[in-house]
Amino acid sequence: MTEGRLVGSYIVPVHPHTVLVPEQNEGWQRLRDAFDDAAQRIKDADADLLVIYSTTWPSIIGHQIQADPNPEWVMVDHDFHDLGSIPYSFNIDADFAEAWNAANEKRGLKSRTINYTGFPIDVGSVVALKLLNPDNAIPAVIVSSNVYANRAETTVLAKSCLDVIKATGRKAVAVTAMSLSNRMFTAPIEPKDDKIHSLKDDEWNRKILEFLGEGRLEDVGQLSRTIHKQIRVQKVVAFKPMWWLSGMNGNRNNLTGDVLAYEAIHGAGGAVVHLDPTPSGAGDKEYDEDDVEFFAGERNVLDAEDQMESEDSAPSPDEKTSSGPALWEPTTQKGSVNSEAAPKPVGMYPHARKVGDLLYLSGVGPRQPGTNAIPGGPIHDDAGNPLDYDIKAQTRAVIDNITRILEEAGGSIADVLDVTSFLVDMDRDFAGYNEVWADTLGKVGPTRTTLAIRALPTPIAVEMKVIARAPTTE
Repeated sequence: MTEGRLVGSYIVPVHPHTVLVPEQNEGWQRLRDAFDDAAQRIKDADADLLVIYSTTWPSIIGHQIQADPNPEWVMVDHDFHDLGSIPYSFNIDADFAEAWNAANEKRGLKSRTINYTGFPIDVGSVVALKLLNPDNAIPAVIVSSNVYANRAETTVLAKSCLDVIKATGRKAVAVTAMSLSNRMFTAPIEPKDDKIHSLKDDEWNRKILEFLGEGRLEDVGQLSRTIHKQIRVQKVVAFKPMWWLSGMNGNRNNLTGDVLAYEAIHGAGGAVVHLDPTPSGAGDKEYDEDDVEFFAGERNVLDAEDQMESEDSAPSPDEKTSSGPALWEPTTQKGSVNSEAAPKPVGMYPHARKVGDLLYLSGVGPRQPGTNAIPGGPIHDDAGNPLDYDIKAQTRAVIDNITRILEEAGGSIADVLDVTSFLVDMDRDFAGYNEVWADTLGKVGPTRTTLAIRALPTPIAVEMKVIARAPTTE
């Protein structure tokens, strides 16, 4: 028997729009057309197995593998149920699923198979299989994405899958069902108004796709931690599929890449990408992380130095937190601008509001989104005892938060017209605050008023109230 191999890899979006209503938006239709193109390429490659790694099937206890030979049900998306339902009946290779489970255990992974009538298939897997395998001719296997798995565990998961592919002589296609940026609009939109949620998200999406188009998959895998923090995606699972897909391809950087489509789906970045194993000559192998063969069971999920999850969910030693007041979801009345990349409000108000040609920002402090950490440290502890803190770090964090809100609105820090700054300790902090201002907003040239105040609602030393030009829309 000929040794099995991977004959192709694909990245596809997860939202049901491409199945149910592609005609409602030109971008959704382009994604649907790209799915059809990918389906034909898979057929032309004479593939006999589809391996689906889906970010919309999260797991906590190890990895789960679908092993029901013929799961049948009707999928209704939790967010987009108004679009309709997707009946499905899939051809699952139960024998491969069981063999993969056994291979996982040999390599030290926690793993189990799922074989229950009525067990729901996640939306990402449903979309991928309905469009990439429309006649159900190619058997498939689906694996979950463990929310705690680090890169070592995810790489070993890929290696155990390859063990079975090679041993069984399969011609397999690896598919990751995922968004790029997955920050969606939090209110219903008209299909014609769909766009990528923020400029920063779009820029990072395009950088990812530039690398993938050059076949530099391993570079994307290694950049994923940086990208994750830059676009402030709170779902840590977002770039695990890049780790898995890179592992399935031997952590190579010289694949032949082809971006078939890139569009917005309700604010998220959706792309269909084909990665052919044929060497492109674009780049040498640059896999410089630990090449793990067996998983030892230690994820270091509480170690902020080693684990991406902790980097984005726990403060570093100089970013101490305080309980402070309760946080609120920003309000969303007409004209509001809100960003997940900015800290949650401490009351019922939006991050910004557009009125005519101007943007009015609510008071912006240095707290960090997601963690509520204060760069440079809080000014006092929960008992009110004074603490040492770094006013420069706090001031820079305030300006970073302002930048994120303005970018969410489609503008930039260069649009700032007027700033009112509030300092809790004018005598101690004015010089450091003024130095950071000179390096940042001072170069933009807004007018400024600086006031000394007794306290702010959270244990911070500085807050800024901003008026900026609103970006023009054509």
